[in-house]
Amino acid sequence: MQVITAARPEWIFPFTGLQPNQFRKLVRLVAERGGDGIADGRPGRQWALDLADRVLLVAAYWRTNLTMRQIGPLFGVSHSAAHRVIDTLAPLLALAPMRKRPVEQIAIVDGTLVPTRDHRLAARSKNYRYSTNLQVAIDASTRLVIAVGDPQPGNRNDTIVYRTSGIAEKLDGRPVMADGGYRGNPEVIMPYRKPSDGSTLPDWKEALNIQHRTVRAGVEHALARMKCFKILRDYRRAAHTLADAASGIANLHNIILAG
Repeated sequence: MQVITAARPEWIFPFTGLQPNQFRKLVRLVAERGGDGIADGRPGRQWALDLADRVLLVAAYWRTNLTMRQIGPLFGVSHSAAHRVIDTLAPLLALAPMRKRPVEQIAIVDGTLVPTRDHRLAARSKNYRYSTNLQVAIDASTRLVIAVGDPQPGNRNDTIVYRTSGIAEKLDGRPVMADGGYRGNPEVIMPYRKPSDGSTLPDWKEALNIQHRTVRAGVEHALARMKCFKILRDYRRAAHTLADAASGIANLHNIILAG
């Protein structure tokens, strides 16, 4: 018996954060990317769920972080079928590649630790948990996520991960703001540091630092909104699938924010 279905609009917002009209646009996007043409992966077998319900299953899984044995029965399918739905559709929900934007359009980047159980990628980090470092960049004016880096071991600092995650290449050619943890990347705009002799900064530098913090707070708000999808608080799947999940959640975040 199927409990949750996209045919009942009242189930959509609690399990995805999307309004029904936003969800319908998402389903159309997945269909345009080939979602309808993907078979179940088993010869002669079609999906038990239609495309809208499969998209709802993936979004609900990201939102709630239920186990496969919990999410499957909610949609009237086995836990193995739920696995296959997530594996096939998650890449189609990903954030679209960033279009070329005016060079004066400012991006803001920051990293967050995602607790990850797959130790093939995760590493002990400063919070004493096995985590991965996920870099996220937003547009300073719209607050929309424009790029997500490939997850890196959580014991690497933002200075290194900014380069190794690929997000530096995605943001190449535009001004990028970040906190003081991105030293060593001269193209990144960071706040002024206090002099090593212990003296105070001039008033004009303090004023610029205050303005910098105010603008940069936008990316921290974006990360907090993305972590409303609880899968980013305890990632239990294989680490190589985290990049698709993070990109898909960024796409859902943008849809929710854009209205």
